[in-house]
Amino acid sequence: MESPLSKFGNTSPVKSDINQQNIGVADLKLLRVFKTVVEAGGFTAACNELNIGLAAISKQISDLEIRFGMKLCTRGREGFYLTEHGKVAYLACLDLFSSINQFRDTLNHARHEMFGELNIGIIDNTITDSQSPVVWALSEIHRQAPKVSVRLHATQLEEIERGVIDGRFTCGIIPVYQEKSDLDYFFLYNEIAYLCCSDRHELFSVAPEALTNERIERASLIKHFYTNHGHQNPSLHFSPSNAVAVQVEAVTMLILTGNYVGFLPAHYISRFVREGKIKAIKPESIYVTTPFNLVVKRGAALNSVVKLFLDALKNTSAALLDHPRAE
Repeated sequence: MESPLSKFGNTSPVKSDINQQNIGVADLKLLRVFKTVVEAGGFTAACNELNIGLAAISKQISDLEIRFGMKLCTRGREGFYLTEHGKVAYLACLDLFSSINQFRDTLNHARHEMFGELNIGIIDNTITDSQSPVVWALSEIHRQAPKVSVRLHATQLEEIERGVIDGRFTCGIIPVYQEKSDLDYFFLYNEIAYLCCSDRHELFSVAPEALTNERIERASLIKHFYTNHGHQNPSLHFSPSNAVAVQVEAVTMLILTGNYVGFLPAHYISRFVREGKIKAIKPESIYVTTPFNLVVKRGAALNSVVKLFLDALKNTSAALLDHPRAE
């Protein structure tokens, strides 16, 4: 059903009850629906998370638009988009619910019972890393604070950084290539990456003693974060390459063509090594080390839930250093 305001586009706010009344429970419910729809990317995608039908979501968003006196989003065949008013309302939602969570956290801390939300952004393709403390730390969160709501988002590095800065994510666990001034960093562990080639590349069958730096440098190296950050180990000088990849899986695909070499995390290549499809080139001397950190918004107070999660991550990382698990 079309909102009574939809035909006006981004209208100027009209006089509405919102100017004379306080925000009530019903408003909070509508705002939470709106926030979920935005973060899900549309009405249909939000149905499963909200566990309500499309018509009910549409009506609640329309009710919210009437309540605020402004059009918040467009929906239909052209897709879901926030209006300028909608963008302002969404950012205000983040501030509002953050304040509510902080208020609830303060009261619950006084009662020695932990509630709240933990929205975590995490980089993809790290589940195979035996040195990652994330799974064990999440288990500890559930054991110590079972009423905390955990939401895990696996996505790209830039999206995690933006999400933490604008408040969509409580925190992120990311590889650090270059620190940003808007974030605070807490070191967790290091990831090792090796220079790799596939069984279709000429270097695959070369004997180790014949793999000179000069011969390796003639290969075409994939441009990737691993080859551009400041934690490099190898003193190799490759010629400019026309192959660029952002994510680990994309680097792997290019390596498997047999046309390129590239750096891949040691834990990630284990399966390919066992299958004889990929090998590490001189892993004893050619590798890069990437620090993984927990990041939060610069200057943000760490609530009790984030502190518990950070402590669990650090304790698990320390235990893994003392007793590393096999890949």
